[in-house]
Amino acid sequence: MAARRCDGTGLTPLSVLVLCALDERAMHPYELLQVLVSRKEDRFANIRPGTLYHAVSRLEERGLVRVDDVERAGNRPERTVYAVTPEGSTAVREHLAGLLATPSVEFSDIYLALAQAHELPREQVVDLIDTRLEHMAADRERWSVAHTQALARGVPEMFLLDLGCRSATLRAQIDHLRALRDRLADGSLEWKRPRVPVGPQPDIGPLTDDDFACIDPATAAAGSTPPAFADHSTQEFSR
Repeated sequence: MAARRCDGTGLTPLSVLVLCALDERAMHPYELLQVLVSRKEDRFANIRPGTLYHAVSRLEERGLVRVDDVERAGNRPERTVYAVTPEGSTAVREHLAGLLATPSVEFSDIYLALAQAHELPREQVVDLIDTRLEHMAADRERWSVAHTQALARGVPEMFLLDLGCRSATLRAQIDHLRALRDRLADGSLEWKRPRVPVGPQPDIGPLTDDDFACIDPATAAAGSTPPAFADHSTQEFSR
C-alpha cells in the first residue's frame, strides 16, 4: 500500500477544531461531535454529523489523523477511534500561528451592506441600522455573560480569549453604527446620488488605487491618477 501524503495546507475551521480536540485524546467521531458541541465550538464553524465525519475522513487521507482503535460493544456497530498524528499536531500549530499573525481578507456582510446602503432611502437605512443594533447589543450581552460565568466556574481565561475579542469588536461596531445612525437621522450625513450625465462616462468608483497609494508604494507607482469620483451636480435621493 502506498504511503499516505501528510498535507497540512488549507485547513478548514472544522478541521482545526477536530485536530485540536484529538490532540487532547483519541476519540471516535460521535464522541468528537458531542465534545465540540458541548464546548460551544460551533461558534467557529458549522458542526454537523455529516460534515464532521467528512472532515475526519479527509484528515485521515491527508495523514493528519490515524485510526487508533476499533471499539466493539455488544450488538452496537463498530466505532473507529481516531488520534492525531505528529504531522497533524505540527500542521494545526503552524496553521494557528499563521491565523494569529496574518489578518485574512474577510468579506463581512456589514461592510457590503454599508458600502451599498446608498441604494436605499435614508429613513429606511436608519430603521434597518436600529434593528441591527438591537441584535448586536443582544449578541454582545450573550457573549459577555457567557465569559463572566465561565470565569466564575474557574475556566482559565486562556481558553476564552475569543470571547473578549468578540465583545470588543461588537462594542466598537455598535458605537460606530450608533454614531452613523444619528448622523443619518439628523441629516448631517449627506444622502445624495450623483447626477450621471448623458453619454459614455469613465468607469470610476468611490475608491481607486490612488486612495491606497500612501500605504502601498507599489500601487502608487502602478497607474495614473483618475479624475475625482462623482464630480457632477447632485440630486436628492428618493425611491
